[in-house]
Amino acid sequence: MSASKEAICGSTEKDLEKPPLGFFATRYFVTFMLFLGMANAYVMRTNMSVAIVAMVNHTAIKTTDEEIVDECGDRDLPIDDSQDGEFVWSSSLQGYILSSFFYGYVITQIPFGILAKRFGSLRFLGYGMLVNSVFAFLVPVAARQGGVWGLCAVRFIQGLGEGPIVPCTHAMLAKWIPPNERSRMGAAVYAGAQFGTIISMPLSGLLAEYGFDGGWPSIFYVFGIVGTVWSIAFLIFVYEDPTVHPSIDEREKKYINDSLWGTDVVKNPPIPFKAILKSMPFYAILFAHMGHNYGYETLMTELPTYMKQVLRFSLKSNGLLSSLPYLAMWLFSMFISVIADWMISSKRFSHTVTRKLINSIGQYGPGIALIAASYTGCDRALTLAILTIGVGLNGGIYSGFKINHLDLTPRFAGFLMAITNCSANLAGLLAPIAAGNLISDQSKPIMGQWQIVFFIAAFVYIICGTFYNIFGSGERQYWDNPEGDEQKAALSNGANSSPARLSTPQAITATESRQ
Repeated sequence: MSASKEAICGSTEKDLEKPPLGFFATRYFVTFMLFLGMANAYVMRTNMSVAIVAMVNHTAIKTTDEEIVDECGDRDLPIDDSQDGEFVWSSSLQGYILSSFFYGYVITQIPFGILAKRFGSLRFLGYGMLVNSVFAFLVPVAARQGGVWGLCAVRFIQGLGEGPIVPCTHAMLAKWIPPNERSRMGAAVYAGAQFGTIISMPLSGLLAEYGFDGGWPSIFYVFGIVGTVWSIAFLIFVYEDPTVHPSIDEREKKYINDSLWGTDVVKNPPIPFKAILKSMPFYAILFAHMGHNYGYETLMTELPTYMKQVLRFSLKSNGLLSSLPYLAMWLFSMFISVIADWMISSKRFSHTVTRKLINSIGQYGPGIALIAASYTGCDRALTLAILTIGVGLNGGIYSGFKINHLDLTPRFAGFLMAITNCSANLAGLLAPIAAGNLISDQSKPIMGQWQIVFFIAAFVYIICGTFYNIFGSGERQYWDNPEGDEQKAALSNGANSSPARLSTPQAITATESRQ
């Protein structure tokens, strides 16, 4: 390792290869709590999609598009076993209810990213999830007493409470996780999203069927309790960063701070807005994130409809089947994160090459799978297998662009994530709208319309993944380092004469040109 690299890392290669305390390190406990927080967030996000099936009186809703001609005429169609609920809500009203959460979620991303940078992330994250969880208890009352718009208001407030989860989680990872552990720890935390979906879908179905107070309300009561307990525990036992933790081992605190900042003295400079807006690696993450969310939301929101209309699966009676692709994504994300960290720690691949290779699997994989699945609609088993593999490969993004913010700028990772996650969720909102319009015309062959939906999502995946491969970087950017930070790091390692890595835009260009 060169002197300049030692200066920016703040420790020798030997020091970084022997992290203190092993499995019982404080940073691993923080990672575990963030994982549970992400799981809780996705439970709150997805439980309504299952609950609303049990809430709605399907018999009372008169529709003109229920009779769909099966283009694979040699199949025995399963009988719909859905049960009627207490609300007469049309499909359009159900769409408003399902989307109300995301409007609250989207508008708080950037504000919380800025506030977290200035005031810290922990309390915004903890109290935000507490608001989300407490308002879950009000969902049954709002639906029964306030109707559609009362329910939408409560779900909107839940979305506001969940707004801090991604930018604040990213900001905390930037403060707690050394660079050579980012792929594993980042993937472990964000895999909570799939874990939450895997838990939410089948368990919500069971609660809707056998729960108390009419079944579906128990979904929100049970998960509201779980979320409240997590929020309180998080606020009590987790701390903003290693520096303020009262009982962290001094060796671990020094290991984390030296590997991140090159010194135990951590600066908190203002956000360099102009430099960020001129940064092509930032735009690479932005477009990769937007492309991922469009494709992922197409799968997440429309896959149940596709399985009903084309594959003729009854997802309500088989929650495990609906969660199978996300189980594959969770398992693959954990596996590929170990590979990614090995690629970096072995010194055989740079951060830039590693992020691009792993991200290519995460975005090209589902793109190709969507194209393949559009031609296999009559073969239920093969189509489900292809979609499961495609969603599974999508787990590569957690060791690709999703953790790349921390490579570019440990100090401003939360703010960058707020920008990209806000933009990506806006793009994701377009996915169900586009798909709904494309498949609404029942006079046309339904499989042909779904083929268009899959082609568009695949095109977005591949184009945005390619943009990332061209302009992405895994190197720390010059605008992340306050003036004088490099000199302090160099002095702490006896490398006064060596400039710190990427201290200027020219250094970035020179470094990337060698890759």
